[in-house]
Amino acid sequence: MHLVLAWDHGDEVTRLQNELATRGLDWRVSWLPPGVDAGSSAAALEPDAFVCSADSDWPRCNRLLDEVRVRRPHAVRIVLMESGDNARAVEALEYAQRVLAEPLDTRTIAAAVQGMQDLQRLLDDPELKRVIAGIGTLPAAPRQYLALTRLLRDPEAGLHAITAITAQDPALAARVLRLSNSAYYAAGREICDLRTAVVRLGKEALRRMVLVSEVFASGPEMDGLRERALRTSWLAGQLLPGVGAGVAATAGLLAEVGRLLPQEDLGEVPHSVAGAYLLGLWGLPTPIVEAVAYHDQPTQMSGAFWITGAVHVAAALVRGTEVDHDYLARVGALPMLPHWRALAAASPGDAGTASY
Repeated sequence: MHLVLAWDHGDEVTRLQNELATRGLDWRVSWLPPGVDAGSSAAALEPDAFVCSADSDWPRCNRLLDEVRVRRPHAVRIVLMESGDNARAVEALEYAQRVLAEPLDTRTIAAAVQGMQDLQRLLDDPELKRVIAGIGTLPAAPRQYLALTRLLRDPEAGLHAITAITAQDPALAARVLRLSNSAYYAAGREICDLRTAVVRLGKEALRRMVLVSEVFASGPEMDGLRERALRTSWLAGQLLPGVGAGVAATAGLLAEVGRLLPQEDLGEVPHSVAGAYLLGLWGLPTPIVEAVAYHDQPTQMSGAFWITGAVHVAAALVRGTEVDHDYLARVGALPMLPHWRALAAASPGDAGTASY
């Protein structure tokens, strides 16, 4: 394992290597100092894992991460940043697979790298690839959602452009208008134009509504799946603070996306793993792919209670299945379970409203 650090503190490299060795990890650690710009620098070091600090030079960090993504696609990409920088953390997930809090912690870095390698092995399984390849037509990527996500990252994007994407699908536009006038959002004045409805809902609610509308098409067989998806999304978003809430809500929305695939063709492949593979093909952020892959088996995850844990709890409470008490005890979250059960029981009755 070759770990490359791109940050200001070259004196930390020896300490990190020694601490990794005490954990029985025979990793080589290299330093990419400030002033060495993107180009061939990062990929030329042939990292198996690449860690970049966003707090020293954010544009440079993005360029380096993108270079590693293109030229070393199997390398694990991690961003370190100060806690609480929610907007930038969401942006970082376009380039990195993990966003971890400063300062650099050996145990956290090791767990993140090993967890990503486990996920890569899971989704690179030859049998899984054979099964997916044997399915005639896979569900299409949610193009409106991906386009809207890119647009919302652009600080120059105006309301007109956001509304135009929503208006491309008349059924979606109707849902946006209906939801903006629901009891959950209405403020006494009925809204009849799409532009005002988009403003009332807000960007994140709109993004998830576009996603659920594209992924779970209308039809009798989809009604139950869409209902569970909406409820799981809402509840998962309540279990985490800050940026984690939005990511968990999106991951909860997609927890059962594998059920869109023909179940008779999956054989022994769990729908959660097949769904995660599908999301990887669509290019969704790694924490969402990982949460979908492991939400039925959260003990496969190391580290603290985060996206996967929130989706596991939310999905189990919505489906009425058993929550993994051993996992919650291990991550120190078991005392919260009674509160989460009460939250699930008291959630708004209209799932279409509750999700947003």
